[in-house]
Amino acid sequence: MFHRYRVASALLAVAVVIVGVVLMVAACGGTAVGGSSSGTTEQAAATIPQAHPQAIEPSAGSQAPAVTPSDPVGDPHAHAMPISEVRHLLALERVAVSRTNATYIDPLQYVNHWERTDQGVDANMPVGAPILAPGPVKILAVIPDWYAGQPLVYYELLNGPRAGWIQYVAEEITDIAKPGLYLQPGQVIARYAASGTGIEFGWSTANGVTLARATSGYEEGQVTPAGADMRNWLNSLGANAGPS
Repeated sequence: MFHRYRVASALLAVAVVIVGVVLMVAACGGTAVGGSSSGTTEQAAATIPQAHPQAIEPSAGSQAPAVTPSDPVGDPHAHAMPISEVRHLLALERVAVSRTNATYIDPLQYVNHWERTDQGVDANMPVGAPILAPGPVKILAVIPDWYAGQPLVYYELLNGPRAGWIQYVAEEITDIAKPGLYLQPGQVIARYAASGTGIEFGWSTANGVTLARATSGYEEGQVTPAGADMRNWLNSLGANAGPS
């Protein structure tokens, strides 16, 4: 009996030592290289917009996945607008324009992290940073629940070599200009939202389908000619968006 008591006491002592070692290792794990704490590191990281490029373009009528209440404009449980309705909205607002020799300005002057080329160009910006009208534009339509409860805005270029072309910017945007508005170069189309999946900036057809899908079929992650053209167009305006 006494022998069993001594064994039990010894085992208890060993257990106490093991627990102490685990706690000490855990405490050490809370310190980053260079002596800064993980809390400080997390706070610093929180100030840097994280890269979350678009993963999937939803099919018309598909249901968006759940997102947190802090995510941007849109109901995460809503259905994407049917493409037929998008086509109708674009047709209502488009205007007839002619190409000119007018120049454009860089609409993404505040990007701090360029991402991949796919259907368009993916990028991140500081929260609240504006996406600018590259020239005179008309806002054609806003789709509030395009992807994961996040919106998309279509607008038409009204002059320059690409007059009549439709651009879109989607996902992590808010404070979007209303359909029907005419904006001048440098005026704000939308602003980068506080959370979401980054932005995608690309070309659209008049039917509301991305130019990438309309011309290449597009498979997830594919570098498309339409996406490469958008990046080259941005670079021609001084965006320094890197190679396609």
